[in-house]
Amino acid sequence: MSLALTYAFIFILAMFLGLELIRRVPAQLHTPLMSGSNAISGISIIGAMSLAVVGDGGMLTTILASAAVGFAAVNVVGGYLVTDRMLAMFQAGKKRDAKKGGA
Repeated sequence: MSLALTYAFIFILAMFLGLELIRRVPAQLHTPLMSGSNAISGISIIGAMSLAVVGDGGMLTTILASAAVGFAAVNVVGGYLVTDRMLAMFQAGKKRDAKKGGA
């Protein structure tokens, strides 16, 4: 039981640390931060998939690992969609600026 409490404590600390880090990031750095978050979520997907397949903890481990795969996949897909939209906004702004400068 002590190991489970240790893992729960580490998880809660990681949540608070993540909230504080995201809260203090300037708006200009959100897109690069999201790209890094997508990479970390991709690694989480691989780890959770391997745990779901070879986990020795029984049904609970498989259920939690499957949930982790689902949540990380949602994070990756959403992150890429938002990043793509932000890049499209920047490209539209460049085209608009070029059109104003050329006219």
